[in-house]
Parts: sequence; C-alpha cells; structure tokens
Amino acid sequence: MIFGIISAAVHVLGGAALGVIAGGPVGLLVGALVGLLVGVPFGWSVTAARVYGPDARGVLLFVVDHTWSLPNTAVGALYLALHLVFGHSLDRPTSQHSCRVNLVEGVSPRYATTIGTVCAGSSPGIQRHEDVHIFQARLLGPLYLPLVVGNYILFTIAPVWLLWHDHTNAPINRFTRYFEIGVYPHVWNEAIAYRIQGTPPR
Repeated sequence: MIFGIISAAVHVLGGAALGVIAGGPVGLLVGALVGLLVGVPFGWSVTAARVYGPDARGVLLFVVDHTWSLPNTAVGALYLALHLVFGHSLDRPTSQHSCRVNLVEGVSPRYATTIGTVCAGSSPGIQRHEDVHIFQARLLGPLYLPLVVGNYILFTIAPVWLLWHDHTNAPINRFTRYFEIGVYPHVWNEAIAYRIQGTPPR
C-alpha cells in the first residue's frame, strides 16, 4: 500500500509544481487536481496489483519510475486512467511484482501498447517486446517520449526508412500500410524491440 500512496502523492506534487511554473497559484491548483485525477488511479493500481515487490529490485525501479522516469510514468498514468474510464481491467496476476501495470484490454486487438510502465493488451508471446519499451523509458527518462515522437514525425515526413525497408515481403501499396508497415516498425524504439522479440507487421 505504501508504494501506491507515495505514487499518488508524487503525481499530485509533480502536477502542482508544473502548474505553479505555468500559471502561478491558479496553475498550482489545476496542476494538483490533474495530478490527483491521474495519480490516484495509478496508485490504486500499483497497490491492487502489488506491482512493485518489497525487494531491492522493486524499490529501485519504483524510485526510478517516480524520479528520473517520472514524465513517462505520468503519461502512462494518464493512459491507465483513460483505460479504467472505459471499463478496462487490471491484469493482476501478470502485474504482481513485475514493476509494470498490465491491462487485459488493449487499444487495438492487433497490438499491445506500452506507455511508461503501463502495458495494455499484452500477452506472454509479446511481453518481452513490451518490456523493452519500459526499459527504454527508464533508461532515457525525460528524453524518451520526445525522442519517440520526434522519430515518428521525422519518418512520416521524411521516409528515409524506404532505403532499407523490405519492399518484397512488406510492400507499401496503400496509405494505411505507409504507417503500419512503414513508419511504425522502423522508428528506433520499435526497431530495437522487434530485434529482441517479435516480427514486424507485414
């Protein structure tokens, strides 16, 4: 329970700090409220699923997720809150002591999606791939999401990936495939994860 309480408090304090920087006293209140609305569901999930173990690994990763990688954790907490609003449920057995929050349902039946420490729609067959994204976020901290978003923008408007793309087995022959078969599997974070586990879509 202590992990969940601390997590919620960190989100509230972080939201308040950003709020006061952006908008003074009013910003502080708005930021604290947003932190509360995002942090409480995340803290509840951390507690309910016993996400972080009481061992050295659990404590260390909790600290990393709530300091260096806090921007990723906060965006993941928002992602989790939206899932819960739509009635999606925690996958408690796979979340327990895993240092990640797993959700049974995903955004798309074809793909799992991981943001921060929140993984939606995963399965044992692709969990290692999703865990790579969690590791990337923890390693790069506040740089992770900007680097991912920047790579998506770059590869969308300047498709240099066409130089090494497998045109024979994965032809780009319609608009949707440009993103699903082209941009998506070539961005750096996905390319690394697919090298470790999984097969890019074709």
